[in-house]
Amino acid sequence: MATQIQDRAQICTNGVDVGALFDTIDAVKADEALAEFRFRASNHWIDGGHNRSTIMGFFGCKAEDETRTQAFVMDADEPPVLLGQDNGANPVEYVLHALAACLTTTMAYHAAARGIEIEAIDSELEGDLDLRGFLGLSDEVRKGYRAIRVNFRVKSDAASSTLRELAQFSPVYDIVSNSLPVAIRVDTY
Repeated sequence: MATQIQDRAQICTNGVDVGALFDTIDAVKADEALAEFRFRASNHWIDGGHNRSTIMGFFGCKAEDETRTQAFVMDADEPPVLLGQDNGANPVEYVLHALAACLTTTMAYHAAARGIEIEAIDSELEGDLDLRGFLGLSDEVRKGYRAIRVNFRVKSDAASSTLRELAQFSPVYDIVSNSLPVAIRVDTY
């Protein structure tokens, strides 16, 4: 959010409280420890491809969050063609949702910080995946998406190149476009 609007008296842009946004930026500049967050999810296998994730608490701003009174519950499954019962989106579809949601939120927040008004944001995402990787049939085929395409339609006076630049501050965009370490530990009981 390098370029900032100067008038913090502006109440709301794109549904974002710009004054509170800049207060947050100033607070993080003054105390970088406020920027450290740890998000958590727990998951329970139900049957076949059906499993359920529960998301409740997180750590941020040097404290455990206590604002949520109810957990978010998300079921995942596979469609029948992939031997599931279609009890929820499959995990790779959740990745598309996470990417779309984060790109959209990021674009709206960063645009608000620059004083750019947005009337509407819609997007379509597609990801290409070859099951031979997941099925262990080829060491030459990636297990996950080999490509994802995101097409935005944004109603705004801002240039599309500016909006694209803003969206790329997205944490989920960073996660899916760069590799990161993932530690897996399995305990038996």
